[in-house]
This record gives sequence, C-alpha cells and structure tokens, in this order.
Amino acid sequence: MQKQPIVLFENKSHCCLCFDSLVTGEGVQANQFLIIDNDQRMLLDPGGDLTYMPLSLALSKIFPLQDLDYIFTSHQDPDIIASIDKWLLYTNAKVVCSKLWSRFLPHLTAGYLSTSKELSTYERVIPVDDRGALMRLGRCQLKILPAHFMHSVGNLQIYDPISKILFSGDIGVSLVEDANPVQDFVAHEQYMRGFHRRYIASNRVARLWVAMIRKLDVDMIIPQHGRPFVGKAMIEAFLCWVEKQQCGIDLLGPDDFQVPQYDLK
Repeated sequence: MQKQPIVLFENKSHCCLCFDSLVTGEGVQANQFLIIDNDQRMLLDPGGDLTYMPLSLALSKIFPLQDLDYIFTSHQDPDIIASIDKWLLYTNAKVVCSKLWSRFLPHLTAGYLSTSKELSTYERVIPVDDRGALMRLGRCQLKILPAHFMHSVGNLQIYDPISKILFSGDIGVSLVEDANPVQDFVAHEQYMRGFHRRYIASNRVARLWVAMIRKLDVDMIIPQHGRPFVGKAMIEAFLCWVEKQQCGIDLLGPDDFQVPQYDLK
C-alpha cells in the first residue's frame, strides 16, 4: 500500500506536499514535492523512471494528471529530470528550468510531445535567467533562487513565501533512508559531510548562498534527498555549517591530477 504524502503546509488556498518513499531497490532515497495554490499546481524535481509510475499514481489521486501546470527542475541530474519525456507526454505542464539547460531538454524527449496539441519540447520550456525570477502560481508569487555551483552550474531553488519553505534541491542532502526532520544536528552532520565536500564547488559559493538565504524568512529547508531542517534554530545551525565547509576545489591538490597507473577493474 502506497504511503500517503506528507503535508508540509496547508491552508484554505495553499498546500505543500512531500512524497518521500517512492524509490525502492538500489535507487537513492529521494523526495518529490507538489505546491498547490488555488487552481494551479507545480511539481518539483519529479525524478527518473524509478519514481515516475508511483509518483504519477500518487498525484492522480489528488487531481487529474493532465491538469498539472508546471514542472520545476532544479538542475539536470537523472534523479531530477530523467522522466521528463513521460511528464511532457501525459500532462500539459510547462517545464521551468535554468536557461543553461533549457536547450538540452529535447535530448531527453521525442521532440514533439503534448496531450492536447503538437508543441515542441522547447516551446513548453520556461527558461530562468541566472539571477532567478519571481513566478506566479495561482495567487501566490514563488521566488526562484539562484544556487549556482551548488552543485550544478545552473542550479535553482524554490522559496515559497506562503509556507516559508525553501526547497533546496541538493543543498542539505543527507544519505539516509527517511525524511523525518533532523533532531540532533551534530549527530546528523556525518550523513551530509561527504556529499557537500564533493559536490559544492567551493567555500566562496557556499558563503554567498548562505548570505542570500539569511535575507529570507525561512521556517523549513527541505532537500531532495534525506531529512529536512525545521525551525529557526535548526536552520541557523545548518546555515552556519554550510558557510564553514571547505569543499570542491578548496580540497584539490597536485595529487588529484596525476596520470593514472591503475587498470580499470
């Protein structure tokens, strides 16, 4: 029996849902999100083939699948966007993504996909500038934030000012099997360290990102994998941790660039 989505926020006109247990087998645990405001719906980072069928079935219990309005993709990784051909085929949704990746999307599709009329993939893409954008969903205005090099060169995030949730993509990712809120930050840090040190480009970009996030009123930071950070104290602990990380090119040295001497096994 499929688990019910987690209700992150809900009032009379606005709702945020998390689907946290759709991936089974060898796939990395992943969270998918749905934001609904009045009569419009946005799906965040729908994932690959592992998630398409269970996620589409879960959504169809909430609304007719073809009525999905937008798909937001934070970056180009397979666990973010590999199923985009199916979403374009079976819904009328437009895809919101970085302008850096917008021309790559047709490579993932059959070229002309629509449930109602013949539109090319590119005609269904809404490209976002490097500095982000404000986007109307229903009667609310979402903030599409730049988060470049954390880890993608065209990385984007969604901040929802109604729920005060930051959907942070791969920032805050932890390699665990559940999406329960972090209770003990010190104990949790071990599940984040390796990923952030390898995938974030440098400490400089980490500090720039933290400075931007501190300008927002955030009650919850929810990554695409693992556990969210809930409440001001936990969020501040996380932001302090991020801005101190030495990562990416900070950690590279001459030993990392040697002509290999080992056979591929």
